[in-house]
Amino acid sequence: MNFAALVRSAALVSAVALLPATTAGLAQVDGRAGPEFAKLFAVYQRIKASYVEPVDDDKLIRGAIDGMLASLDPHSGYLDGGDLQRLETMIDGNYSGLGLSVVMEDGAVKVISPFKGSPADKVGIKAGDYITHLDGKLVYGGELDDAVAQMRGVAGSTIRLTIFRTGREEPFDVTVTRGVIELEPVTHKLEAGGIGTISVNEFSRDVGSDVFAAYNDLKREAGGRLNGLVLDLRQNPGGSLDEAVALSDLFLEKGQIVSQRGRARGESIVYNAESVFKGDMAKGVPIIVLIDAGSASASEIVAGALKDQNRAVVMGERSFGKGSVQTLLPLGQTAALKLTTARYFTPSGHSVQEGGITPDIQVPQLSDPDLAKREKFRLRESDLRGHLVNEAALKDEELEKDRKDDPRFQQTAEQLKAKGIEDFQLSYALDTLRRTTPSAMARAK
Repeated sequence: MNFAALVRSAALVSAVALLPATTAGLAQVDGRAGPEFAKLFAVYQRIKASYVEPVDDDKLIRGAIDGMLASLDPHSGYLDGGDLQRLETMIDGNYSGLGLSVVMEDGAVKVISPFKGSPADKVGIKAGDYITHLDGKLVYGGELDDAVAQMRGVAGSTIRLTIFRTGREEPFDVTVTRGVIELEPVTHKLEAGGIGTISVNEFSRDVGSDVFAAYNDLKREAGGRLNGLVLDLRQNPGGSLDEAVALSDLFLEKGQIVSQRGRARGESIVYNAESVFKGDMAKGVPIIVLIDAGSASASEIVAGALKDQNRAVVMGERSFGKGSVQTLLPLGQTAALKLTTARYFTPSGHSVQEGGITPDIQVPQLSDPDLAKREKFRLRESDLRGHLVNEAALKDEELEKDRKDDPRFQQTAEQLKAKGIEDFQLSYALDTLRRTTPSAMARAK
């Protein structure tokens, strides 16, 4: 895939929702720029003349660019080299490695999320884990590109990761066998009682079409009609805004899906349901949307749209809270600027930034044995350094009120495992749909 094609398909799988670039080429520096540019040039000259060792211009310019973007928000950035290669890999959808989405945070390699069903997921690596060593070699303080390159390799080969997990006193080692990672953005399964589950793992190309196909496959398996649907968006870091709109439109007859408001006139857009399928494809079948702290960006758009339009019950935990839109702006042929250009809002006018989407029914993931220790350290947008502030001035203590009094929530992970329940949130959602009243089921016909 060449760079031009990469920019055209800027629907990458990441914790940000990207839009195709609306401008191209290098920005021209205004010759009337103020004295601040003179300060920058003066610092550059002093470093070149007086630093203890010679410094390459590339290093200094990249440092200046990174510093400018870091002063804005956590999601703006400069992409070239390895960054663009990772973007291309994610769009292509397959590679040999562990199946991890990672970032560099304060010198440490941090796991954003393991891809479902990947080698990393199967050995129990979790979102929020820190990778400190690879095969016994310290990676703290190094380059992310180097760490990623070491984790990739021939399928069938192994690598030993040293993990630091919040809530555990000591680091621990885990050996992972590399595999061919075929990114499956959409998977589905028919559960007992005629309930379908559709898991959307990222919002890459054609996710809307994939969900449409998955729903029809489930209907055929169920004999022509489903009694309910669980749309699982947990640990989905986001991706294409267009695909989030397309997925939402499958289940909405009319009305607004999402709006975005930016500084530039062309960045303020309202997306409405277009009734491509002459209304709700599911014809009123009860829907539960599952979210958690790892549901970000495009996932929050879908959950917010279906919640505000009263089309689905949202269940799980408060989502990540990334309510900004990034635009990919090419800089020549080998680099690009990922710049925050707008905020997005749910149909009710709610800004997702910081606060995220609050579920209608709060359900903790009790099947996670580390839940109690990890919960207070759970990472969301509001925890990121330099994040955009919600204009509604949300209070942290209000955001953390996400518990519902239910005796089933008093069970331990060990008790659930003894009952054969590996995923409490999904089990709770399925049970809720199975208890749906016959009259509601009749309306779903």
